Amino acid sequence: MSSSEEYPSPPDLIPSLKTIAMPADTNPDGDIFGGWLLSQMDLAGGTYASQLVAGRVSTVALNAMSFHKPVNVGDEVSCYCSTVDIGNTSITVDVETWVQRQHSDRTEKVTEGRFTFVALDSHGRSRTIIRL
Repeated sequence: MSSSEEYPSPPDLIPSLKTIAMPADTNPDGDIFGGWLLSQMDLAGGTYASQLVAGRVSTVALNAMSFHKPVNVGDEVSCYCSTVDIGNTSITVDVETWVQRQHSDRTEKVTEGRFTFVALDSHGRSRTIIRL
């Protein structure tokens, strides 16, 4: 059986963020902090949203969040984003986080969340999203 048959596969997209979970990202028990993972997802979603609205964005809501499996030190962490909705001033983005376990072909979805970002003008106020 090939590795793609053995393990689930992440979305067929380019990740919006890819990093390695490091020892500095752990709690005293050696587990990766959920808050660290959440911040990676926020960075990925914000970068993705910023590109879609061609400008600055700010997180205004974390509408849903599920932690499915732990992230271990040394895991390669990848966040994949997709658009849920684009309103007049805001964009809602789903972010899935997958890991490739260290020294393994095994991939697993570890978290997923729904984030809402608001488009900002140069003064930090919400602005209308121009649809191309």
